[in-house]
Amino acid sequence: MLKKKNREIIVGSNNKGKIKEIRELLPKSYKILTPNDFNLRGPKENGKSFVENSLIKAKYYSIKSGKICIADDSGLEIDYLDKAPGIFSARWGGRNGNFNIAIKKVFRELNKKDKEWRNKKIVARFVCALTICGLKEKPIHSLGIVQGSISNKKKGRNGFGYDPIFIPKSRTLTFAQMKPSKKYKIDHRFMAFKKIKKFFWIDCFQHYKNLIDELLHFY
Repeated sequence: MLKKKNREIIVGSNNKGKIKEIRELLPKSYKILTPNDFNLRGPKENGKSFVENSLIKAKYYSIKSGKICIADDSGLEIDYLDKAPGIFSARWGGRNGNFNIAIKKVFRELNKKDKEWRNKKIVARFVCALTICGLKEKPIHSLGIVQGSISNKKKGRNGFGYDPIFIPKSRTLTFAQMKPSKKYKIDHRFMAFKKIKKFFWIDCFQHYKNLIDELLHFY
């Protein structure tokens, strides 16, 4: 009897928070792989935009692993800081990507700009660029954006990254104060994923069609 074949896809990130969120978004029929499964370190991210960096990661991990790869590049843009930290969001946390350090830097930079910033609405947004590579076709891209503002202090214990200081528009809680199941339905990564989910339905359909063809041939 033929064994059921799992679809395999590598998530192009070593960030446990990102991997967890993307795992929740992908169809359950996929076996999720990570760079650790192949002992891979990340590539040099020298793109000038979220899209460019997501493409760099998706191509790199797809070539190195021989698998289809979905990779994202995401970050926080704060208008008051000329859209910083932007594509350098993770790097604001230092070499180890410590977001407690990054958040302190956000507050420090805002304080330099305006001592009274805590009494004002600081407009910000989360941006996520998703790219799928390893297909016969050209890479697939999508962009998800969630508008919001910066909290005047850290709030909440859930999520990761800048979640404790980001309040999405029309909400009163930070991402870190929300239940993960609720956050996943409104965050930037989900918005980006919605635009490319058609790929996964088509891919799964083709996969199961191939399985049926194999079974018919077998019998």
